[in-house]
Amino acid sequence: MPGLLTASWLETAGAWLLALLWLLPFAYAVWTAIHPAAYEVRFSLGAPLTLENFRAAWEAAPFARYMANTAVLVTVIMAVQFVLCTLAAYAFARFEFPGRNLLFYLVLLQLMIMPEMLMVENYRTISNMGLLDSLLAIGMPYFASAFGIFLLRQTFLATPRALEDAARIEGASTLGILWRVYVPLARPVYVAYGLVSISYHWNNLLWPLIVTNSVSTRPVTVGLQVFASPDQGTSWAIISAATLLTSAPLLVAFLLFQKQFIQSFMRAGIK
Repeated sequence: MPGLLTASWLETAGAWLLALLWLLPFAYAVWTAIHPAAYEVRFSLGAPLTLENFRAAWEAAPFARYMANTAVLVTVIMAVQFVLCTLAAYAFARFEFPGRNLLFYLVLLQLMIMPEMLMVENYRTISNMGLLDSLLAIGMPYFASAFGIFLLRQTFLATPRALEDAARIEGASTLGILWRVYVPLARPVYVAYGLVSISYHWNNLLWPLIVTNSVSTRPVTVGLQVFASPDQGTSWAIISAATLLTSAPLLVAFLLFQKQFIQSFMRAGIK
């Protein structure tokens, strides 16, 4: 019994330590964003509060445009992924055709390849198509998701065939069965995968940085690079304010829908 209590105490202490390590950078960002630059490394309870850093960050870059670009980008990517992954997963789960398993293994092979390894070929392809410096160029390489196909295929395989047979007896078409039987039952999985997709593409930096050149197509992650310009110096107060501005939508969404987020991930079987 004492050994179990000690192990439990150590686990609790380790969890609090990890939480503290995660919280410290965020707390520092909040501190520097709401205090003058003179207090970037001076932690005084009497330090004056200010929102000037947020105003300076907002005026230093067209954040409204960056936010709009990012919102459109993540929405389009998620919508296309839902359609393509649903159709592919349904085919792999319920259709019998030559080479089905081999094709599915090839899809899974994508999970083992780092996206950075394909950037040169992706850039060459996008350039040949004349799509450089566009939102379509940012999103196109991510339209087909091996993770989404795998996740939905496993969900569709777990759906009882009796439901499909009943719908077919009622005269439903193949797409009708998919839309009225499989998709509603997989709704928690769609929510969970949608959260993963939005979070990843909202924070994606390297590929958008490579294929965009103008303000009209840059997402917020690329827009943050304006604050890292060596000739302008580094103001951590303004950088922190800009970082909070770009991450605020995700933080607010999580706080508002935290319960739904957690339930969706638990029901989808991923953490």
